[in-house]
Amino acid sequence: MDREKLVRELLYQIRLGEDSNYEFKEVMVKGKKITGPLQKDLADEIAAFANARGGIILLGVDDKDRKVTGIDKPMVDSVQGMITRACHDNIVPPINPYTRLVELPDETGNQKVVVYIKVDKSLFVHNSNGRYYHRANESKKEMAPDYLARLMMQRSQARMIWFDEQAVPGSVEADLDQILAGRFLRGDQPKSIQFRKLKLLVQDDDDNTCLSIAGALMATRSPQLWLPDAYIQAICYSGEHRDADDQLDAQDITGSLDEQVIQALNFVERNMKTSATKTIGRKDVPQYRLKAIFEALVNAVAHRDYAIYGSKIRLHMFTDRLIISSPGALVNTLEVGDLELRQAARNQLITTLLARCPVSNQTVERAMMMDKRGEGVPVILHESESLSGRLPEYVMVGEELQLTVFAAKPKSA
Repeated sequence: MDREKLVRELLYQIRLGEDSNYEFKEVMVKGKKITGPLQKDLADEIAAFANARGGIILLGVDDKDRKVTGIDKPMVDSVQGMITRACHDNIVPPINPYTRLVELPDETGNQKVVVYIKVDKSLFVHNSNGRYYHRANESKKEMAPDYLARLMMQRSQARMIWFDEQAVPGSVEADLDQILAGRFLRGDQPKSIQFRKLKLLVQDDDDNTCLSIAGALMATRSPQLWLPDAYIQAICYSGEHRDADDQLDAQDITGSLDEQVIQALNFVERNMKTSATKTIGRKDVPQYRLKAIFEALVNAVAHRDYAIYGSKIRLHMFTDRLIISSPGALVNTLEVGDLELRQAARNQLITTLLARCPVSNQTVERAMMMDKRGEGVPVILHESESLSGRLPEYVMVGEELQLTVFAAKPKSA
């Protein structure tokens, strides 16, 4: 929004007063110390908006008499620092609102600096200072237990499988990468219709067209703009244990989910060792079957819980094994021992899109990223065991599924 339009809108709203979308806060200073609002109180207001439909906070406007009081310029940096601390130290999970400095005229016509804070509706439910608030009319309210339970269910923090179909707050239709999205199209219907049928684009609560979670993950170049933990952390160690001083290679793998799979596969291929038999007719023996690692990586990006804040997929390589850790408990009644026999998808839309997504790596003898026939885990187990002589192991560690694939030992003859 251009500056003049924003100023007109803010002055109009200040005359009207606070409502469910606007909160005013006078900034009070004593010496060089901010005495109001307190950091914890500001955090409560920000979290309340994020837990509701979003809103605007104006720092430097008296909420009682609706006067522009402003912020002295030497204190602006201190105020902005307090906003950052409130969002990251007081709120769980943290929030990153949009802030902007705006000059507004006071009663005498003098220009005063005001901090404009725009808080989007969040994908998550946030607590502030250990409590849960939401915005109701012109003030924040602490959530009753039943209200909190419903909100967590709606935002899929109760681990529901529809998280990947939700609208991404702050995204717009133009964020959809037409080339990436075009990979999923079938038939002659117009692209715009197919994008909506595929739920790459969905409507939010205000009927605005937004990316879905799956749309952001599969049809944008940088899904981390909205889901900062949707990437793979890949590290190769020189020994058998995690040691920051013994890292041979490390990469944070970003991009669309299928691109992450291919980059991670390349990381494994680049770092695994290959031995050779010494008999007539030399035969190279790799540490891992890339076909099995590919399946494991596809499963990780397809089935991880994207509603868990602060957790990413981790791919750690050691001299004797490879471990892929994926955030999220097993869905429905699935148990570790059932993985080879049963299927249960947390992210139905993501798995559907992966089944329509062509494989760009020639090393993998597959047309599409996922076949949806339930053959992934059997391939991982049987291909890996046939090479190394050891069956891969799945274990649950808290709310994280860990797969260990053992490396093949070098051939001595």
